[in-house]
Amino acid sequence: MRGLRKNPPVLFGAARLPCLAERNTLLMTISWIFLWVSIVISVVGQTLLKAGARGRSTSADFLGQVLDLRTAAGLTIYVAAAFLYIVALRRIPLSVAVPCTAASYIGAVLVGHFLYNEPLTSTHIAAIFVIGFGVVILALAAR
Repeated sequence: MRGLRKNPPVLFGAARLPCLAERNTLLMTISWIFLWVSIVISVVGQTLLKAGARGRSTSADFLGQVLDLRTAAGLTIYVAAAFLYIVALRRIPLSVAVPCTAASYIGAVLVGHFLYNEPLTSTHIAAIFVIGFGVVILALAAR
């Protein structure tokens, strides 16, 4: 019986099924990807909401703003981000996932500055570093 394995690998097609630890690692990686994609596309959604709101200064323009294609697209993208976030929450602890969404504040400051000519002061830059540092620490703490 030399050369025979006691427990040959289980095959699915031509590929070996991953063990439980590999599967959990893969699912956690996918959850983190979903979290970061949800954060990025939520900034895109917020940017579109801002674009739909520009130039509308009276309450009479509210219906026009709601019906604006940019507003509708922003809301749709924002909902998609929420669904990705919900999936990410299946594996990532809430105490880590929620603070990581603070990265969207960094995106909002940068989008505001580069797309809408909003000021970017030294205080803004310091806040970006503080928020970014905090998000990185929390993300690393989850490992």
